[in-house]
Amino acid sequence: MPIPRLRVVKMAPPSGNIMIDNTKIFRKIINSITTLVLYILLLTLVVGMAKTVLDLRFTIFSSLDVGFNHMVSSVLTIFILIDLFNTFVDYHEHERIKLTYVTDATILIVMREIAVGMYAKEFESGFILALAALILVLGIVRVLAIRYSPEDLHDIVPPFMAGKQKEKEMEN
Repeated sequence: MPIPRLRVVKMAPPSGNIMIDNTKIFRKIINSITTLVLYILLLTLVVGMAKTVLDLRFTIFSSLDVGFNHMVSSVLTIFILIDLFNTFVDYHEHERIKLTYVTDATILIVMREIAVGMYAKEFESGFILALAALILVLGIVRVLAIRYSPEDLHDIVPPFMAGKQKEKEMEN
């Protein structure tokens, strides 16, 4: 009895073939979210700066100690917002977060808390030493992040970390 042969039939793709590229959808959604966060941070930065300028009256009309404490806190908060803004702009452009921006923002947050606590005289010496140790560790992390930056180690960086720059090179 002869063995029946299977006939392979090649089918043409349907005329309205739509392939969904999940990576492109994901990147568009992330791009939209980061754009929205950037606008929110920008608005917060503008409102915070206006509030800081308006709060100059505390320095002028109240005691210098209270006004100065308030101004230091407001200015450091603005610097924190600027660092967060830089982090999101860098992520939006390169699709990666630089550790230096995050450590800078964290150092500023700790410094702000130290400044506010010192002026209010509400910290104990042990707590201030712990925050100082935290700043030291964050400083070491920042130095190591700069020293061993992926931008300097091109051969070690995996292709998925290359971000939009790699995509643009592939498109050209």
